[in-house]
Amino acid sequence: MKRPIGTLLIANRGEIAMRIIRSARLLGIRSVAVYSEVDSTAAHVTAADEAIPIGPADPAASYLNASALIAAARESGADAIHPGYGFLSERPDFARDVEKAGLIFIGPPPEVMSIMGDKIAARQLAQRAGVPVVPGCDAVDLEGAREFGAKAGYPLLVKAAAGGGGRGMRVVERPQQLAEALDAAAREAQAAFGDGRLFIEKYLARPRHIEVQILADHHGNLVTLGERECSIQRRHQKIIEESPAPELAERLRDAMIDAALRLARAAGYRNAGTAEFLVDGESFYFLEVNARLQVEHPVTEIRFDRDLVADQLLIAMGEPVSEPLTPRGVAIECRVNAEDPRNDFRPASGTVLQLALPAGPGVRVDTHLLPGTEIPPYYDSLIAKIICYGATREQVRRRMLVALGEFSLLGVHTTADFLRSVIASEMFASARLSTNFVPEFLASSKANNDDLAAALIATASVLRGGHKALSFAYATGESAVDRPHSPWLELTGFELWRSNSG
Repeated sequence: MKRPIGTLLIANRGEIAMRIIRSARLLGIRSVAVYSEVDSTAAHVTAADEAIPIGPADPAASYLNASALIAAARESGADAIHPGYGFLSERPDFARDVEKAGLIFIGPPPEVMSIMGDKIAARQLAQRAGVPVVPGCDAVDLEGAREFGAKAGYPLLVKAAAGGGGRGMRVVERPQQLAEALDAAAREAQAAFGDGRLFIEKYLARPRHIEVQILADHHGNLVTLGERECSIQRRHQKIIEESPAPELAERLRDAMIDAALRLARAAGYRNAGTAEFLVDGESFYFLEVNARLQVEHPVTEIRFDRDLVADQLLIAMGEPVSEPLTPRGVAIECRVNAEDPRNDFRPASGTVLQLALPAGPGVRVDTHLLPGTEIPPYYDSLIAKIICYGATREQVRRRMLVALGEFSLLGVHTTADFLRSVIASEMFASARLSTNFVPEFLASSKANNDDLAAALIATASVLRGGHKALSFAYATGESAVDRPHSPWLELTGFELWRSNSG
């Protein structure tokens, strides 16, 4: 049955709220923004046709307040609610409340979200559908975990059944660590998700993270739109994604797409979703299904000439999903976060004093930033997505280098320079990708930086104190910074690394 949407409430903020407003406008749908007190002057507030305040800055009292969001939808006369990603986007209880209020929830059915949000239930569904999973143990107590470890061998990975973002996750290298890891993971999972259940899998040290985009309608039609490479992650959060996945065997690509279709059919999936897999050598394993729109959806949109947000809205209105076009070229996305890479990527906040965004052929920027935008400390640190596309991966990589160099933000630290160093690296250029990419890259960069610093120290020492200082620096490896009469104390106006991002 077709249900038209005349007015759409967007239960989110920032970049994704702006993204949804644009697609709604293209479909002739009136948009309603919601905002917390700290977001009263945010870009999505002025971009929408209407905006309604929903509470204080604390997300628990605003963007996570289901009753306030549904009340705002009723006040505005909205027909539907789009949750975006994050916040309430994968909460089945919220989806049920939206439907009980007589509104359309833009996403999969609540019962599907419940299954996919439970890692154990999703894993069991995958097994029934004939999709390979990482060898593991679903029901975990200490005795069962020890038995599995003795049989499968170490290391093991303890995971939260209701988890995400690395919370409730522990790598166990030795049997002696198992009891403590289970206890700590259960406590963290209970605190984060209100659910302390755990399961265990064999730990894969250097897998690739590959995902497949799904679209399914109310008429039984189901399509996939290629795969995305999402292996470059920091603390289990993706920072660079691309499509197609480079150097991926066609056999594996086809098998994962087929597995994604089987999973979606087995779950009775509807709307947009993503089936995620780990690739280890010549094998792949089911990881999870994200029952929402992904942050990295633009790389798929560009390759398939598709508007995935419009697809979501049309499917929710009862329209059949259309077959995808033949994909073209390559797309890479870099997520720019308000974080300080020089301070262990600590989240940053403040006012955008000056802003320059990249442009040119093959460049797209999704952001909510404007000069004067306040970046508050209460929400996710993602502030912009830079997407580059072109005919070949190397062409796109070079475009991304230029684009990240053109991105300039004064007032708040960002990760733009760090991302540029990753894209410029030989590791990335040669597609040596795994979920351990960032730690390996940082270790390599530190070694190179230490070598450079030692060379500069030695050179400065020679200039100031002759060959004895040079021999001392090489023999001891001591930093000259902490020694009396260090040449570094007299070289003013010099920094080994400097960020252009504020």
